[in-house]
Amino acid sequence: MIMAGKTAHKKRITRDQWTAAAFLAPSLILIAVFVYGFISWTGYVSFSNWNTLTPDFSFAGLSNYLYLFRDFRFQADLRNTLFFTLFFIGMVIVLGMGIAILLDQKLKGESIFRNIFLFPMALSFVVTGVVWQWLLNPSTGFNQFLKVFGIQPRWYTDTNILAGFQWGAIEFGLPVAILAVVIAAVWQMTGFSLAMYLAGLRGIPDELREAARVDGASEGQVYRRVVIPMLMPITVSVVIIMAHISLKIFDLVYAMTGSGANFVTDVPGVYMFETTFRGNYYAQGAAIAIMMLVLVAVFIVPYLWYNRKGENG
Repeated sequence: MIMAGKTAHKKRITRDQWTAAAFLAPSLILIAVFVYGFISWTGYVSFSNWNTLTPDFSFAGLSNYLYLFRDFRFQADLRNTLFFTLFFIGMVIVLGMGIAILLDQKLKGESIFRNIFLFPMALSFVVTGVVWQWLLNPSTGFNQFLKVFGIQPRWYTDTNILAGFQWGAIEFGLPVAILAVVIAAVWQMTGFSLAMYLAGLRGIPDELREAARVDGASEGQVYRRVVIPMLMPITVSVVIIMAHISLKIFDLVYAMTGSGANFVTDVPGVYMFETTFRGNYYAQGAAIAIMMLVLVAVFIVPYLWYNRKGENG
């Protein structure tokens, strides 16, 4: 009886716990309604026949999803997103880590250079898109300088597909025009990876580098065998965050190029917006949104699971 009383006493919710729950409850309710509630609603609409101004919630099964995978534009969007993500993440990692290593050499005026590289992050993707649309305009911008050397790239107006082969309804290969969007996105987001890598470098003890040098390692080997491997958690975080941005990119593409000729710069976010709010195909737009959610979840869920497993371990 005494042991049972002690157990009951231990399970009693304290006043502090009730207070914490009261503070958390409004946020949890808002998240449940405006995040998961709207995701559920979007999923429900994607299985309906609501493709006119008049709501029609009759069950359509997988017809909206099957239409997408047969659709030329959606296939082009997946191709563009794949190459945009690969080039965007790769360049952000290489430039961010490279500049961070240079700034870590205790250069004079380091804070000035750091602020210069971080400045683009203060701009919205819309502003970045408008600026780079002018800079990469084939008739103005950089081409005014490049024409002196006889170089006149068409940038985001180029419809060529490099190393293309027929895949489904599209020509699968690297759309040259998407590289212009990559340049603009990398310019804006390199500062983010720079800040993360610089913080990681400052967290590596100098003793480890000195020990490697004493063992006869060259400066390049110190970074290749000691420093860069220790930055791997930073790299994983950068990959996840940049993948999340690239897979749901909308405003940069919409402001800079739109869908492009033959959809060479189109992405699912732009397609979803135009399908839903211009074409009034609400069920198809919802299906595109759910597919975007799935693409993001493919990257985010394993990362969260890995982190949780590491914390519990």
